Amino acid sequence: MDSRGAIEQFRIEVPQEAIDDLRERLERVRWPRALPSTGWERGVPVDYLHRVVARWLEYEWRSWEERLNAFPQFTTRIDSQTIHFLHARSPEPGALPLILTHGWPGSVAEFLDVLGPLTDPASHGGDPADAFHVVAPSVPGHGFSVPLKEPGWNHQRIALAWSTLMAGLGYPQYGAQGGDTGSVVSPLLGRIDPDHVVGVHLNGGLAFPAARPGDFDNLSERDQAKLAAAEHTRATGTGYAELQSTKPQTVSFGLSDSPVGQLAWILEKFHEWTDPARPLPEDAVSLDHLLTDVSIYWFTNTSATSANLYYENRHAPADPPPSTVPTGVAVFPTDPSMRHILEREHHVTHWSEFDRGGHFAALEAPDLLVDDIRAFFRPLR
Repeated sequence: MDSRGAIEQFRIEVPQEAIDDLRERLERVRWPRALPSTGWERGVPVDYLHRVVARWLEYEWRSWEERLNAFPQFTTRIDSQTIHFLHARSPEPGALPLILTHGWPGSVAEFLDVLGPLTDPASHGGDPADAFHVVAPSVPGHGFSVPLKEPGWNHQRIALAWSTLMAGLGYPQYGAQGGDTGSVVSPLLGRIDPDHVVGVHLNGGLAFPAARPGDFDNLSERDQAKLAAAEHTRATGTGYAELQSTKPQTVSFGLSDSPVGQLAWILEKFHEWTDPARPLPEDAVSLDHLLTDVSIYWFTNTSATSANLYYENRHAPADPPPSTVPTGVAVFPTDPSMRHILEREHHVTHWSEFDRGGHFAALEAPDLLVDDIRAFFRPLR
């Protein structure tokens, strides 16, 4: 890996002409014809998307830009790639460094509600001894870690970049946490850098359980429900992944040219992956917070480069052997994780299952996620 570049301060400052262009596009949408009386089984309903676009026209990007800029942000160059990251240091001198990794279709914006409680627990009803210095990078090709100038940025390469980043920030010991993409990158970071990673905490796995014969025998009622949900997702909800892992460039033309196309592409995942007890995405996640996430993809024009990660991982080399780094797993509704299967690949020392929340736990149930991260890392400090 190439040497790390200088660390430079960064502020999100979307040009006003880009905001004006978005509004103009939203005001002249060419809506598709739709079959009558169809729900979500065929994708995002047209009448529902009409309502969300109307909200996007009222949405204030500048206020959310200000919320993001309230946290120190930086860029650096690692392995010839620009890496953007938030770096929120705790006021507690004994805080443990922690690197958070988002996934697709997420961004660093999904961490806004957990950064305060993680870095300053005393101000949020917690124990100061549970404090973290938080580093939250934008995954290469996502958000502000652009442009993506060469192929090969798979999960392993990202984990290597994260180890370089944490070393460059002067953190000899740190924890790793992540959901979705982060649920893969974080344990890889533990495998690649076990002398410095004290523990790995995961949530938001989506992969169908990698089972062997007999693994699904004698399942508990909870695990039977997970298996049924995972089988349903595999049968009806993986088309996006097939497209992004085989022809990511082709699908990106529509997403890059139409903000409503980009919105629908992401909104479908929020409908499918958020708490199944919540009928609509905005019942689980603030609609403005969701629109902030979509806006980041739109303003940075990263539909193609973020989808590229699926292609890269389809062609990636085998993962390194499992490490002995302690691993904690927080299982939220929609997560098919089963402990007896995950223990073959991870040194699981902490396991929690929740009945509230979903795949986007930092957005849906930040209180539960923060408490579980604290509980896992407490004995590892």
